[in-house]
Amino acid sequence: MEPSAEVEFVAYSSEFDRALSECVRSCVHWECRDVYTPTDPAFLRWKAGVKPDPLVDYADWIEQVGTATARGVEVRRLRVVSEPVTEYVRFEHFVTAMNLAAGEQVRWLSRSRAAGLLLPVVEGWVFDDDVIVLNHFAGEGDWLGEERLEDAAMASVYREAFETAWDRGIPHDRYEIQ
Repeated sequence: MEPSAEVEFVAYSSEFDRALSECVRSCVHWECRDVYTPTDPAFLRWKAGVKPDPLVDYADWIEQVGTATARGVEVRRLRVVSEPVTEYVRFEHFVTAMNLAAGEQVRWLSRSRAAGLLLPVVEGWVFDDDVIVLNHFAGEGDWLGEERLEDAAMASVYREAFETAWDRGIPHDRYEIQ
């Protein structure tokens, strides 16, 4: 169940866009980094004290994912984080309003509560239990690309790991930043 040795990265979100538009039942997403795209303009503005309006600044995301949830697709996101959290995770927690507005369910799982779980080290999405879109990042958090896999057996492994971790996660409205 290994991805091909030659991973060809594609333009950001093209495979995600395709998989989400084809999805009919559910998609789950696990995040396992403490820092993403450290040069993201929205993050840099937030660090400088300019608070974004997630419902305005992320309107495209809300529309895209909201279209899927409106047609009945269940979208769940699990954020596995170190505590105390990084500045980027604080930012992410602040802008989660956009995920919720799109109809996503979001849970948070501290690494200390994840002890004993076997979680994928490459984060990504599973769509309808047979399509996987993996996200690849550089060590500092810059996004490198994505990889689409159509492998029901691997999707099942990822989905099972997600479900076990999801059960330990804390819903966004009850998660307090540490």
